[in-house]
Amino acid sequence: MAHGSAARDISRNGFELSLANQQSVHAVDKGRLLKAARRVLVDSKFDSATISLAVVDDPTIHALNRRFLDHDWPTDVLSFVLDERDGHLNGEVVISADTAAAASDGHWTPADEQLLYVIHGMLHLVGLDDQSETDVRKMRAAERYYLRECGVEPVANNGGGGTTAW
Repeated sequence: MAHGSAARDISRNGFELSLANQQSVHAVDKGRLLKAARRVLVDSKFDSATISLAVVDDPTIHALNRRFLDHDWPTDVLSFVLDERDGHLNGEVVISADTAAAASDGHWTPADEQLLYVIHGMLHLVGLDDQSETDVRKMRAAERYYLRECGVEPVANNGGGGTTAW
């Protein structure tokens, strides 16, 4: 996909999603990622949402991670709730295509890893957390559910240590 390419997904049910591919090295299936984000929103407590997804490279996500979380390393996914009121969610999810490619293996493709990152980030936006062991179990169960909803069977280990170690 071309650097800086964008896609929008506006529907009648009150969910507006956009995706900006801000890297040019790795392929990105924008429709698949938008569809996954929408699936999470449909099952959430929110009546409407405005969500922006961004696919970036490791240097970009590293800078964001340092700026907003004071973590001086690249990461797989960042999510930001910008506003939440009156049943409406406004948020952003940023994923690293470089990290997704590095975490994939013969059983888990970079595209599947990108899908996982979007699902994981969206689950954070709608209220799931992964700070305690109980929260991690709930998060992993939800990730598996949405991966399967998107036609991906989670593998026992997704490769190079991305968001999930099943």
